[in-house]
Amino acid sequence: MEAYLDVFFWLGSMVLFLVIEAITVGLATIWFAAGALVALLAAVFGVGLIGQIFLFFTASLILLIFTRPIALKYMNPHSVRTNYEDALDKVVKVTARVDNRSGTGAALLNGQEWTARLQDDDGVMEVGELAKVTAVEGVKLILVPFETLETKERR
Repeated sequence: MEAYLDVFFWLGSMVLFLVIEAITVGLATIWFAAGALVALLAAVFGVGLIGQIFLFFTASLILLIFTRPIALKYMNPHSVRTNYEDALDKVVKVTARVDNRSGTGAALLNGQEWTARLQDDDGVMEVGELAKVTAVEGVKLILVPFETLETKERR
């Protein structure tokens, strides 16, 4: 009779973990549902309670460590990059004089105007000049002057 209680306990646990997973849809408890399945099978084959608990935690941990990264990769393969990631190394057009000493500057990136500062505090960039984004600090683009082949040939 006690063996049947173990089977029903693990079956109920597995169902509970699956219900929670269905509600959260974030790969939070699916590993524990699989661990409960392993413990359920152990109970069916007569493994003692301590062995069942050990198998539950071991299977859950192993699945969590080794399969979660793979599952997450395939769950959301088309993740959208943020504006921050998209801005790095882009060439932008200065729309307001960039002068770190006076705290002014703006640049146009992907149709949106961003606050801009130069990487070098001593430099100044005028409206219409091109710059390359080297970093993003908060909502500010950090810029360096962009030199094209044309501007290099003028020197």
